[in-house]
Amino acid sequence: MRRKTIFQIVRKIFLTGASSGIGLAIAKLLVAQGHEVWATSRNLERIPKMAQLHPARLDLADPRSVEEAFDAALAEAGYFDVLINNAGSGHFGPAGNLSEKEIASQFQILFFGHVQLMQVALRAMQERGEGLIINVTSLAGRLPVPFMAAYNAAKAAMASFTMSIQLELPDSRVRIVDLQPGDICTDFNDAVTKSEQRGSRYEATIAKTWDTVERNMKKAPKPDLVARRVCELMDRTNPPPRTTVGDGFQTKIAPLIFRFLPQRVRIWGLKKYYGI
Repeated sequence: MRRKTIFQIVRKIFLTGASSGIGLAIAKLLVAQGHEVWATSRNLERIPKMAQLHPARLDLADPRSVEEAFDAALAEAGYFDVLINNAGSGHFGPAGNLSEKEIASQFQILFFGHVQLMQVALRAMQERGEGLIINVTSLAGRLPVPFMAAYNAAKAAMASFTMSIQLELPDSRVRIVDLQPGDICTDFNDAVTKSEQRGSRYEATIAKTWDTVERNMKKAPKPDLVARRVCELMDRTNPPPRTTVGDGFQTKIAPLIFRFLPQRVRIWGLKKYYGI
């Protein structure tokens, strides 16, 4: 890692999903702190023009694009101190009606693409002997959101895969963190793909759930909170393997309570929470 001053370390960072929401907030704060960021998006026009912010085209739905984007950015940067796997997408609809294509799409973007990035970055970091990988998963992996089964499952899979790599890593200066946000106030819901369910047995329940999801999103903390947590993790010599970020109930109280409850009570509690 090269130094800007005796007090501040300037890091080179590869960040996915930097054109909106949490990713954009992270990118802006990192640049404001003097770091160099290779910021990815499918549409480079959505990446703001800022000094030390390098746009990189990446489509997580395309495995070839993942490798090509990282290799091109790595050739330009020389090395990366930090990889932040943040990009995501959502699908809203009954689990029993999800097609194989819809499930595969969620897993490719939220799991396979980020695992691919983590593996190539890990190899490069191990060669250098240091580095940090932050996988932005979700509390939805532990506290599922109704009618977002593929999203919940893919996030849970990413959290489990992250922990598996943490178990296997030799004692080294390469660290991997599972960062699990609760609800964060972004435009994420505007991009969620919804299944049309008019006239189905799920119509009323879906409407109630979506109203709760929208209401929670509007009341949730801003993405700057996640950006600050990312910077805190980067500044720690030994960051925690898993940490949460969001409002106190979702990130502290609910996971603690649910940890000791039987599954039947967990399901009842989540149904009450979403009003279904």
